[in-house]
Formats: sequence, C-alpha cells, structure tokens
Amino acid sequence: MGIIVRLLLNALAVLLAAQLIPQIEVEGFGTALLVALVLGLINTFIRPVLIFLTLPISFITLGLFIFILNALLFWVTGFLVPGFEVGGFFGALLGSILVSVISWLLNGIWKGLRE
Repeated sequence: MGIIVRLLLNALAVLLAAQLIPQIEVEGFGTALLVALVLGLINTFIRPVLIFLTLPISFITLGLFIFILNALLFWVTGFLVPGFEVGGFFGALLGSILVSVISWLLNGIWKGLRE
C-alpha cells in the first residue's frame, strides 16, 4: 500500500511542477502516474550507477553535479514517456528540483497523518 501512495504523491508532484513551470507539459493524471513510475525506476536502477561513475566530478563540484545528473534523468523521462514534454535543460533542472521538493513535502505530510 505504501508504494502505491508514494506513486500517487509523486504523480501529484509532477502535475504541480507542470503547473508551475511553463517548459513542462503533462497530458493528464494517467501520464503523471506513468512519469512517476518511470522516474522511480530510473532513480532506483540507473541513477546509483551514474552517481558512482560521476563521483570524481561530484567531488570536485562539492555535490552540485548531482543536480545536473537529476535534471538529465528528468529530461530523459520526457523522451521516454509519451504525453510528458520537458522543454530544454533549464526546464528539466527546475522540474527535477521542484518535483523532489514537492514529493518530499507530500510524503512527509502523508507520514505525519499516518502517525
């Protein structure tokens, strides 16, 4: 049950980010659910490998390169999911940050309501 709720909250975060950032377009809630699922899979399987491979760059930039890596993975999700458009790298950077923050807040609120 927890995974489904987390997926729904992440889809809501994607929809909110699309409303706030003009470079991001989502066709509907079903597309947002698919985006949340694809982002979850990418962040689970691909992101750790990329973070390990780019560890020297992240070390030199004091971890700021991870923002770029997250933006690139968010942008790739725009290519993989039909109905989800990310217009440019700056939109992907803002979108990845905003989705992370909104998702973190929503998951924290949900966890607080359950206790």
